[in-house]
Amino acid sequence: MSEQPGDAYLEYVRNRLPMFQRLAFMLCQDRDRADDLVQDSLERLYLKWDKADDARNTDAYARQLLVRVFLSERRTPWARRVVLVDRLPESAAATGPDAASTLAVRGALAGLAPRQRAVLVLRFFSDLSVDEVAQTLKCSPGTVKSQTSKGLAALRRALGEFEPAELGARS
Repeated sequence: MSEQPGDAYLEYVRNRLPMFQRLAFMLCQDRDRADDLVQDSLERLYLKWDKADDARNTDAYARQLLVRVFLSERRTPWARRVVLVDRLPESAAATGPDAASTLAVRGALAGLAPRQRAVLVLRFFSDLSVDEVAQTLKCSPGTVKSQTSKGLAALRRALGEFEPAELGARS
């Protein structure tokens, strides 16, 4: 019994969907937009599945596709018209030991330029090397390094005044 070409794609998506959802959320900071981004990326991946399946690293190919869809979306007039809120709704608030820090970092990350955000997410969330990020974004390693430096500096500036409540109480 031979396997249908779509079977390999479905199996791949079943195994990698959580990874794509986390990456998309880190890029766009909005669960609904992240779902749309994943859906659009997986649709494009299906159309290019033969090429992706033959690639040396299918995960890298799919991740590159997702990041490019994100960056492409940010260039459209639609992205400039949409106004994002500066805080999460109560139902989606982070639960954990330091939710204020988590929200502050997410807010600062959302304030970065899309390319800087993509570089930081790929470098520190996806744990890719400078060369892997450069290959994903089709740019030089020097560009990745400069975008990383500028992005981290912008995050530090944005978070410079932030002080978690528990630290402020001890001061």
